[in-house]
Amino acid sequence: MDVRRRKLTFRCWHRGTREMDLLLGRYVDRHIAGLSDADIEALEHLLEAPDPELFAWVTGGKPVPANYDLPILKAIRDYHRDNPTADAV
Repeated sequence: MDVRRRKLTFRCWHRGTREMDLLLGRYVDRHIAGLSDADIEALEHLLEAPDPELFAWVTGGKPVPANYDLPILKAIRDYHRDNPTADAV
């Protein structure tokens, strides 16, 4: 795995809240190898958002602002909808 993907994986697992670590970390562990450069850029952009906002968008608690309404966010939401686990939020 290249350095950019390793750094992104680390960032997804070390967000600051355990809930976001699980939501993003589980997704990225499963999909990082297959993400395009555009997907990587979009995910890096998502990580700029504060955890409470990002959590609300991923879980459907708040509408997603246009500048964050990206296909990668939908993919993360779909992944967790289709792959619930006991340790997920």
